[in-house]
Amino acid sequence: MPPSHTTPRPTYRDERVSVLLPLPLAGAYDYLVPPDLSVSLGDFVSVPLGKRDLKGVVWGNGSNEVDDKKLKNINGLLDIPPMSEDLRKLVDWTASYTLNPPGAVLRMSMSVPSALEPPKTRIGYLPGVSAVEDEGDSRIRMTEARRRVLAVLAEGPPRVAAELARSAGVSASVVRSMADAGLLKPVTLQQQLDMDLPDWERPRPILSPSQAEAAAALVAAVEKSVAAADDNGFSVVLLDGVTGSGKTEVYFEAIAATLAAGRQVLVLLPEIALTTQWLKRFTERFGARPLEWHSDLTGAERRLTWRAIVSGEASVVVGARSALFLPFPNLGLTVVDEEHDSSFKQDEGVCYNARDMAVVRARLGNFPIILSSATPSLETFVNVQSGRYKSLSLPERHGGASLPEIAAIDMRIEPMESQSWLAPALQEAVAHSLAAGEQVMLFLNRRGYAPLTLCRHCGHRFQCPNCTSWLVEHRLQRNLSCHHCGFSTPPPEECPACGTPETLAACGPGVERLAEEVAERFPQAHCEIMASDTMQSPTAAEALVRHMQNREIDILIGTQIMAKGHHFPYLTLVGVVDADLGLAGGDLRAAERTFQLLHQVSGRAGRAERPGRVLLQTYRPEDPVMEALVTGTRDEFLTAEAEERERHGMPPFGRLAALIISGNDYDEVERIARSLGRSCPVEEGVTVLGPAPAPLSILRGRHRWRLLLKARRDSNVRAILRSWLAGVRIRGNVRVQIDVDPYNFL
Repeated sequence: MPPSHTTPRPTYRDERVSVLLPLPLAGAYDYLVPPDLSVSLGDFVSVPLGKRDLKGVVWGNGSNEVDDKKLKNINGLLDIPPMSEDLRKLVDWTASYTLNPPGAVLRMSMSVPSALEPPKTRIGYLPGVSAVEDEGDSRIRMTEARRRVLAVLAEGPPRVAAELARSAGVSASVVRSMADAGLLKPVTLQQQLDMDLPDWERPRPILSPSQAEAAAALVAAVEKSVAAADDNGFSVVLLDGVTGSGKTEVYFEAIAATLAAGRQVLVLLPEIALTTQWLKRFTERFGARPLEWHSDLTGAERRLTWRAIVSGEASVVVGARSALFLPFPNLGLTVVDEEHDSSFKQDEGVCYNARDMAVVRARLGNFPIILSSATPSLETFVNVQSGRYKSLSLPERHGGASLPEIAAIDMRIEPMESQSWLAPALQEAVAHSLAAGEQVMLFLNRRGYAPLTLCRHCGHRFQCPNCTSWLVEHRLQRNLSCHHCGFSTPPPEECPACGTPETLAACGPGVERLAEEVAERFPQAHCEIMASDTMQSPTAAEALVRHMQNREIDILIGTQIMAKGHHFPYLTLVGVVDADLGLAGGDLRAAERTFQLLHQVSGRAGRAERPGRVLLQTYRPEDPVMEALVTGTRDEFLTAEAEERERHGMPPFGRLAALIISGNDYDEVERIARSLGRSCPVEEGVTVLGPAPAPLSILRGRHRWRLLLKARRDSNVRAILRSWLAGVRIRGNVRVQIDVDPYNFL
């Protein structure tokens, strides 16, 4: 696959170059290019660092700050295509924006060290010399088992011994004996993915007029990018369609146009669980699966996938946020599906928002990016309103389906039974749907059985020993777990504080407790739970989705993992058990996130011929979020939210940056936090809040304090932060993490 940009790369021979290593160092290191080697910008090279041999990337000219006699030679050039110019620029841009060392960002692109080594080889077999049956020579005598082995090889490429034996239904010793006798010829095989290329010429499904119009606009953006010789190929388009409007099929047309131009495509999804139905639809459209990139891949799969991407063999990749930094040599289109989702924000290590960085990569690479959502983020909404982004609208559901009717159940006046979480009105609606042979989804964004366990005798609350958070009871797994650090312990027989047996009480509902009530009230219904605890791999997600589509499940109970992207034709009722849950806590984006989540989960209802209905259990029916959901006034809600943010100078109309100070020594963490507070920048348009202990004041055994810098939109936040941090000495194991544009305030 030819590169999309043919800017000549400077070649270095007999001179010094800077090499960036995937380490959190201050910058690139200088090395000498030996006489027998020539390297170019972006080349992957092996270099010495101390007593170690490390892999890095040629980043530019040497600095000339160190005498040649003190420099070491590059050890060698790796047999890997060079890193593209747009990715190198993205690494530098991300490092500068997030105030991280460039090497820490580069490490995300070189996240599979084994992929930098030469590919592993295996021994495979082809048919060897022809042999006729000879009763006098047992070595070459043909048996039925041997004939089956040769028949398997006659049908395809060489195979390794284990695979050959399994396909032929023989033992491994049969294969070994045939190789010894010369009936099989050994050949060297390189490990590679079993990968079919998507066929962009396959017939597309029939699109509605609005879909066809949107698809044509996206294809035009791709074609403009292909033809552009300057910077006119970049564009950002919001594909703004109601749930069930067929946004995926529309941007598939842009993918087809990109493949036709010989370029690569990246699709970012926020959840592994979303890939199941997406992959099915992609395969139906293009006749092959794309490559996947997520945490569930094995080490071998990650290595082979990384190499397929850097070589240009992988034409389409779908993945989580980390896929953004993969070394595509010829990226021509990026799609960010569910662009509003907070899962695109990384809060540890290098803190970045994959959606925003994807826009930057598209600009640096001069190609289009599509942001797809039924509930766009406020940042994207404002960018569309200001004309920075284009917008394409799909206002109707595909295939004649109608949007669901949404109503609020006022829990202040509902006659609730003790220890019941389903209002009578919702119970009645569930019974009616089940009687009609339809499916029900009950949504509660709280994993486990109960969010808190306490002792009825002394009031002791079970807290994580490593974090300031309550342990969540998971009754199905028989443990108490921390959802922040992963600590887990079996529930004790007696209270650890007072020693009284059988006094532990579960407080509040999680999805497991809700499922328990559902099983009691609707014993004939088949219920399943859909949460990250029960769907820890794409395989598990695929199985559950298949059961739901086959109508083997009557009531699906789950968390936000089931709120987006799923299409269940017989699902007609969605009940939201605690619609107010996301509004608490004072989060800047609490109202926006709650609206997005509830709108998305509501969109699962009535996506086919049967009309859908959504019931929101709320104690705040007059809240603007609930009113906007019930009345369907999304844009009015977002406009009001934007006006409120603008009045207070909050993003996207102002800038925020969080400083999180953490360490094992509480006194030292507090001292540095207060020192930062005393030396905070004092200038017009800049405010610093804190220092104060973080709401989650201990995480994974580390004490945490926070400061929050608030500045005008036109402020140079990075320069302010650099100057501020330079004036405070950080000692010991205390770490100061900077989160520019924070989403998490814990």
